[in-house]
Amino acid sequence: MKGIITVVGKDSVGIIAKICNVLSENDVNILDISQTIVGGYFNMMMVVDLSKMKCTFHHLAETLETEGEGVGVVVRLQHEGIFNAMHRL
Repeated sequence: MKGIITVVGKDSVGIIAKICNVLSENDVNILDISQTIVGGYFNMMMVVDLSKMKCTFHHLAETLETEGEGVGVVVRLQHEGIFNAMHRL
């Protein structure tokens, strides 16, 4: 099972580290990552492998949101299928 993580907010030190620590602690592997900073705003999208995660999807999503709030960004985790359905033209 794959998930999509989006991270958006004002750029600051440690954003990627916070998100990656949560993923590592829960055995979530990063398959692809893209990040940009435009005008001082941070934007990142990750495709992750959730097949070996140690916690529930809901718990991971909440933990990522909480860690993001701590560094001033909004973090969302979605199932790959839901993400694709929402962004289909």
